[in-house]
Amino acid sequence: MSKSSSRKAVPQHVIIIPDGNRRWAKKHGLAPIEGHKKGLETALKVVRGSRNLGVRILTLWGFSTENWSRPSVEVKYLMKLYSWFFKKHLGELIKEGVKFNWLGRRDRVPKTLKQILEKIEKATAKNTKYILNIALDYGGHEELINAFKKIVKKGLKPSQINEKTVAQNLETTGIPDPDLLIRTSGEMRTSGIMPWQTTYTELFFSKLFFPDFSLAELKRAIADFSRRQRRFGQ
Repeated sequence: MSKSSSRKAVPQHVIIIPDGNRRWAKKHGLAPIEGHKKGLETALKVVRGSRNLGVRILTLWGFSTENWSRPSVEVKYLMKLYSWFFKKHLGELIKEGVKFNWLGRRDRVPKTLKQILEKIEKATAKNTKYILNIALDYGGHEELINAFKKIVKKGLKPSQINEKTVAQNLETTGIPDPDLLIRTSGEMRTSGIMPWQTTYTELFFSKLFFPDFSLAELKRAIADFSRRQRRFGQ
């Protein structure tokens, strides 16, 4: 493969479902929150390293709408951990030219975390070098339902609604659909992440728990992607 064709084979938009934090902690005899801490350290390495590999857009699923059913102590600690993490790295995101987007509901997360995430969005709104999407209190079905509600509210006729209309009312409007979806911990499902946008997304399932996920594994996923022939239904 030539150097130019290799560049073309790099996925521009990658989604990662960072699964296995709690199982990693259990394996090491630690509390679940320790797995989440280690997972955030891994996430930071992936965010930084993916840019050097040519990935322009990275989406990380941090908390699903179903995750509220976890023990309240764990959820509260995780929300505090997210607040600390994003506040700490705000300056880096701005400096590196990262545009930050928060995907998901905004009415249930703690006020402090909401303010931090929205502050990052505002501070990085004009950045264009790289896009980082964090899906927090996100559910794919809910995103579609909200898109349909927006369309109905606009009073459009059925004849005016097409694929473009739906895409423009999703939370990812203006962002290219994902090329590659990576899920860790050996689970082989997408769990409803971006159900509309991932119609032709290539899938890669890693057996590693997310805290053990590395840039070497990310490179392996990208290399696997580069060998595939994408047909887009043709």
